[in-house]
Amino acid sequence: MHTLLLDSEDVRANAPMGQLISALEDAFGAYQRDDAQMPAKSYIDLPQYNGDFRSMPAYLNVRGDSVETNDGWDAAGVKWVNVHPDNRAEYGLPTVLGTMIYSDPKNAFPLSIMDGRELTMLRTGGAAAVATDHLAIPEARSLGIVGAGVQSYSQLEAIAAVRPIEEVVISDVDPERAAEFIDQFEDRFEIRAGSVAEAAGCDVLSTVTPVESPIVDREDVGDHTHINAIGADAAGKHELADQILLDAKLVIDDYEQTTHSGEINVPYSEGTLTDDDIYGSLGEIVVDQKEGRTVDDGITVFDSTGLAIQDVAAAHVVYTQATENGNGTEFDLLGVAE
Repeated sequence: MHTLLLDSEDVRANAPMGQLISALEDAFGAYQRDDAQMPAKSYIDLPQYNGDFRSMPAYLNVRGDSVETNDGWDAAGVKWVNVHPDNRAEYGLPTVLGTMIYSDPKNAFPLSIMDGRELTMLRTGGAAAVATDHLAIPEARSLGIVGAGVQSYSQLEAIAAVRPIEEVVISDVDPERAAEFIDQFEDRFEIRAGSVAEAAGCDVLSTVTPVESPIVDREDVGDHTHINAIGADAAGKHELADQILLDAKLVIDDYEQTTHSGEINVPYSEGTLTDDDIYGSLGEIVVDQKEGRTVDDGITVFDSTGLAIQDVAAAHVVYTQATENGNGTEFDLLGVAE
């Protein structure tokens, strides 16, 4: 048996967006049905290097039955990821790196080691697409994105897979980054740079910034806009004005993570926002325990913190596709290959 090494290009090449979104929806459903295990994310703080490590393990059994008796699938893995803000200036490396170990649940064999950074970008965009599909108006044609970093690209690719997006407004404090984003997509969409307010007035809005003070005001948001709040991934981060969260149908990915480090963490810790203001989880909507968008809904918000179940589901798609396509590099990690 060989372990398959998949670099960033391999990961992207073997992650068809439709299959990725479907697998992520399955993952949210399995989690809601208690057919998944996802221990809390663990941290190793390294203040001497202005950084930290995070480990994110999970197991999924999609369909909830024995995988030997149906056509479902199960998967396990762990992502080892970091945040080192000084990396680019001091070492020429990205701030966030990541390595995904994808294992066979029945015997723990490491089936694949793959680039976790590319995987994270793809699964985060895919999760936003799942939420958009359930919460955005069916006729959504315009998408605003605040923040033109690496995550913005997968937001557009994924959301355009579930809604017929025609118009895109990209807002960024760096005009060059916005211009690079436009160059990437101008042959496929009517796309332009604009203000945060212009982006927030679109049918769908994704915010992907690291700010700690809200940059989207309540009056900027359209009457029926769906918002994917992606940027907040640590305590203190906060992109949306509190009144947006209070007025919206507010959907979260995971209670513990969102109240600690998601978009709602600041108003929640201050008591401005309480459990009564949270409509439910995306998993509840996926398994039809709660309704998604209804004709009476105005603003909807998905607070996305990123879950280990998403990494495992995405890794399942990538590994399956890479195996079928003969991609990647095989190596004998354990010295057991024949």
